[in-house]
Amino acid sequence: MRNILVTGGAGFIGANFVRHILASDANKLLLVNLDLLTYAGSLDNLQDVSDPRHIFVRGDIKDTDLIMRLLQEYQIDTIVHFAAESHVDRSISAPHCFIETNILGTFTLLQAARQYWLQQKKWDEQHCRFHHISTDEVYGSLQLGEKAFDEKSRYAPNSPYSATKASSDHLVRAYYHTYQLPMTMSHCSNNYGPYQHTEKLIPTIIRACMHNQAIPIYGDGSNIRDWLYVEDHCRGIVDILQHGKVGETYNLGGHCEMSNLSLAKEICALMDKYFPKKNLYQENIQFVQDRPGHDWRYAIDSHKIFQELHWRPLESFASGLEKTVRFYIGDIHNQDKL
Repeated sequence: MRNILVTGGAGFIGANFVRHILASDANKLLLVNLDLLTYAGSLDNLQDVSDPRHIFVRGDIKDTDLIMRLLQEYQIDTIVHFAAESHVDRSISAPHCFIETNILGTFTLLQAARQYWLQQKKWDEQHCRFHHISTDEVYGSLQLGEKAFDEKSRYAPNSPYSATKASSDHLVRAYYHTYQLPMTMSHCSNNYGPYQHTEKLIPTIIRACMHNQAIPIYGDGSNIRDWLYVEDHCRGIVDILQHGKVGETYNLGGHCEMSNLSLAKEICALMDKYFPKKNLYQENIQFVQDRPGHDWRYAIDSHKIFQELHWRPLESFASGLEKTVRFYIGDIHNQDKL
């Protein structure tokens, strides 16, 4: 893992991964960061990254010529594929973008990697690796009391977003079994932390509090998510790249299930502490019409990666949420982003 292509490295998780891996590697690593800078990616997320080992390229993962040029020019041996359309609400209103990026974009990367690594005779796990970032949403929805998703859970996607991620997962796995492309894959639970796009739930709640506006919660707020601090996710990806077994999938969960309503109340309490106003923010919570096909519960079983790679989340939910809230209200720049 010396010359890495990171796709979507100006997005939320990608930008945090870029920081993490540059900080954790001594000096030999070269990181090429490819991002189209659509609505979810921003150079603001990388403004404090001034490292000569980091090369930013604006471009589309569906651009075959560009991908091949980057692989050849920088002698890429590792691809970490974050780039994706990821917001469920947007996938309901504009699914075509998700088909193009999540399925066709992944196909383009796989084809280019296969062609380039074959040319360079780097076609085994000792020389190259394709790591695909996926989501727990491909497994569908759980009821209360059902066991958490593990790596053997069946796929049952319920939204255009999760369906396109499931499709890309199947492509990556097929390239391993058919062409022996050295791949690993990870499914994560809901991430939170700095630099998340404002349309996501936690930044939405913080923004509403900062502007003393209504805090929108779908349905009755009983939907349950498993929350993982983004830095813990980044550590897990590096562990998989360095020690994971080729052809394997690893689930990374935060072991922190919480209803959306409970989450909103936790954030409101922190905002009362750090950004107080006359009223308690919890009074601004308003329930809104639920979105179509809203999965009720996600939960991840991380037993496999703990047993094999000794990874576990280090950040408690309380400390991670406090860091997140303080990030968003910490300075004028972050307030403007919200």
